[in-house]
Amino acid sequence: MTLLRARSLRRAVNLNWRRVMAAMLVGVIAGMPTGDGWTQQPDQSGGFTLKVQSDIVLTNVVVRDKKTGEVVKGLKASDFTVLENGKPQKIESFDYQNVDEAAVLREKSTVIGKSTIADLVNGEFAANPATLRDHRLIVMFFDLSSMQPEDIDRAVESAQDYVNKKMQPADLVALVSMSSGLTMDQDFTSDKKALLRGLGKYNGTEGTGFANGNEGGNSGGTADDASSFTSDDSEYNALNTDRELYAIRTIAKSLERVDQRKSLLYFSGGLTRQGIENQASMRAATNEAVKANMAIYSVDSRGLEALPPVGNASTGSLRGTAAYSGGAMQSQLDANFGSQETLATLSSDTGGKAFFDSNDFAPAFQQVQHDTEAYYIVGFRSTNTARDGSFRHLTLKLNRTDLRDVKLEYRPGYYAPADFQHQKTEDREQALVEQLRSDLPATDVAVYLQALYFRMGDNKFFVPVSLIVPGSHIHIVKNGDRDKANIDIIGQVKNAEGIIVGNVRDTVKLALDAAQQVQQKKIQYSTGFTLAPGRYHLKFVVRENQTGAMGSFETDLQVPDLKKSPLKLSSIVLSSQRVPNTAKKAASPLVRDGVEWIPNVPHVFRQDQHLYFLYEVYDPAREKGVAEPASSPGLTRREGGPVRVLTSIEFLTGGVKVYETPLVEARVVNIPERGAVAFQFDVPLTQLKPGTYVCQVNVIDDAGGSFSFPRMAMNVWAGATPVVAPAAAAAGAAPSGGPTKP
Repeated sequence: MTLLRARSLRRAVNLNWRRVMAAMLVGVIAGMPTGDGWTQQPDQSGGFTLKVQSDIVLTNVVVRDKKTGEVVKGLKASDFTVLENGKPQKIESFDYQNVDEAAVLREKSTVIGKSTIADLVNGEFAANPATLRDHRLIVMFFDLSSMQPEDIDRAVESAQDYVNKKMQPADLVALVSMSSGLTMDQDFTSDKKALLRGLGKYNGTEGTGFANGNEGGNSGGTADDASSFTSDDSEYNALNTDRELYAIRTIAKSLERVDQRKSLLYFSGGLTRQGIENQASMRAATNEAVKANMAIYSVDSRGLEALPPVGNASTGSLRGTAAYSGGAMQSQLDANFGSQETLATLSSDTGGKAFFDSNDFAPAFQQVQHDTEAYYIVGFRSTNTARDGSFRHLTLKLNRTDLRDVKLEYRPGYYAPADFQHQKTEDREQALVEQLRSDLPATDVAVYLQALYFRMGDNKFFVPVSLIVPGSHIHIVKNGDRDKANIDIIGQVKNAEGIIVGNVRDTVKLALDAAQQVQQKKIQYSTGFTLAPGRYHLKFVVRENQTGAMGSFETDLQVPDLKKSPLKLSSIVLSSQRVPNTAKKAASPLVRDGVEWIPNVPHVFRQDQHLYFLYEVYDPAREKGVAEPASSPGLTRREGGPVRVLTSIEFLTGGVKVYETPLVEARVVNIPERGAVAFQFDVPLTQLKPGTYVCQVNVIDDAGGSFSFPRMAMNVWAGATPVVAPAAAAAGAAPSGGPTKP
C-alpha cells in the first residue's frame, strides 16, 4: 500500500472529518492540491509561522505466512528493502499497526471507568493522531443514484448484519451516501446503535436507477420501448460517472492527513465509462485514494443476475433476430461486464478487492477486516525528484533468510507528483474545469473583466465581454526574433437559477515582436453572449500555459429590461483602438463599416491617442405633425414622423467642465432592423491635460421628453500607456448598421 502526500512539521491539526468534508462537498469536487516548498503565513499574534513540506511515500505492507495465512509480527525497519523502479530507497519511518491492541485498551478503559479510544475519537477525530493507532477506519459509501430499491435493501441488510454480528472493538465506521448530492450520514463511530439508525434511513429509498441505462444500445437487437433511444442515456451516464468519481475523490481528500489505512466499502449498481473523456477523472480518483492511503472495496449491489436472452420483465420485446443469433445475450453480457470493469479498476489500483456476481456481501466485510488486522507502515523519500506524474513501481523484500516462506501484500506503485509541464492533456483540461467550478479563486494571474450590453431585438441582448491580462503575467518563450506565448481561457454564464446559459473555451496563441516588451503590454480577449434581461453570474478562468499559473474573475451581471426605461440606452463603449474587421459574419454591435471597436477596459489613455465613443439609443419617440426628413441610402422610413435625439460628451475634473464635444442631433433611426440610433465620437486627447477625469455622456430624447447622463471615470497619461494586444475578437450575434458620424 502506498501513500504520497505532503507532510507538515506541524502535526497538531484539527481534522474533524465532518467539518473537513462539509467544506469540500461543493459540487462534489475535490479541493486544491498541496504544493511543496517554504511558506510564511501570518498568525493571529502578528508573528509568522514557518512551514516546511516535503514529499514522503508511505508504503503499507502485510507480511503473511504462506501456509497458515497468519500475519508475521515483530519485524523491524532493517528487515525490509524498498525498491522504486528497481532502485533501493532509504527507509525514513517505520510503524506497526495491530487492531488486537484496540480490544485490550477497551477492556482496560472499561475497568478503570474512562472513555474508550473510540469514544475519544468520536469527540475530536484525529485531533491527536495517537488515538487512531491500532484501529480500522471503514467508510461505507452507498451510491443510491445507481441502485434500484431491491439493490439498496440487499446492501443495507448486509451492512446491518456486519454491525450486529461482525463489528469488532477496533472498527470505527462512517456512513456516506450519494443521491442528488454527497452527504455524510454518520461520522466515524463504534456506536452500533448510531450506525444501525443511519443504515435504516437507506431502506426504502428510491434509487434513480439512471446510472446504468442503455449504454449505446444493443449491437444486434434493441428493446421495443423508450430504451431504444440511447443518446441521452449515454450523455447522462458520462456525467453521472464523473460525479461518482468526484465523490470518491472528495472522500479520499478529506482523509488524506491520517496515516492509518482507510477502507472504503463502495456499494454501487455498476459504473460505466463512456470513452476517454473519463480517463482524467478515473486517474484523479485512484490517485487521490492512493495519496490518502484508502483502499476501495467495490461491491456490485445487483448481486447475481439472471440475463435471459430475450430480456427480463423490466424491458420491452426485442426487435430483429438478435434473440435467436446470440447477439442479444452477448450484448447483455458486454453491458454487465462494462458496468463492473470500472469498479474492478478502482479496487485493483487502490489495493482493495472487488466483489461481483454474488448475493452474499459478507465476504467484502470479512476481507476488509482481514486486510487491516495488522500491517507495517514503511516510509521513504524517493531519490527520483522528477515531478513528471509517471507511475513508479514499488518492490518490497525481506532481508531475513529465516522468513523465506512468506508473502508480502502491498500496492504495486504510485503516481509521482506532476508539475504542469508533465501533465497529460486530459489532466490539464480537468484542472481548468475544476478551477472554473471551484469556489476558491485563483490569483496567480491577474484578470480583469468588463461586460457591456446592446439590444438585438425584443427580449434579447448581445453582451460583449472583454478580458484583460497584464503582459507581465505571461511567461514568454523566445524563438528567434519572435516571442511566443499560449493561454487557455474558459468561462461560463449562469442565470439566477444557477443554470449555465453560456460557455466559452478557447486556446489563444500569441506571437509578439521581440522589439515590443511584453511586460509593458496588456493581453485582451473578447467574446460575447446573447442573453435575455435578468440577473446573471459570470466567471472566467485564464491559464498561462508555460507555468500553469491560473487567474479567475467572477462577477454578477444585470442585463436591464429596457421596456421599463423612459430612455433606452445601451452601454457606453470607450476605446482607443479600432481594427479592421471585414468578416462577413462579424455581426457584433462593436463592428461598424468594417471596423471593430476594442473596448478599453481600464479606461486609461495616452495624450497622443484618440478616444472613441460608441453607444446606441433604442426606440426613440417620434415627433408628431413633423415630416420625416429624407432618409440616407439604405435607411427605412418609419411611420409617426422623425426622431430628435441630442447628445454630447463633456469632461470634468474637480467638478469643473474642461471640455465638451459639439452637440450632435440625430433625426433618423440609422439601424432600423434593431430600432436603434447609433452614435460614435472621435475625441483627440491632445486638448486634455494629464490627469483623472469624469466623462459624462449627455443623451436627450427631445421628442419623448426623456434624458440620461451616465458618467464614468477615465485617466489621461502624458507618457506611453501599456499597449493592448488583442488576443481574440469573437464575432457577436448582432447585425451591424450604419452609424451616425458626428
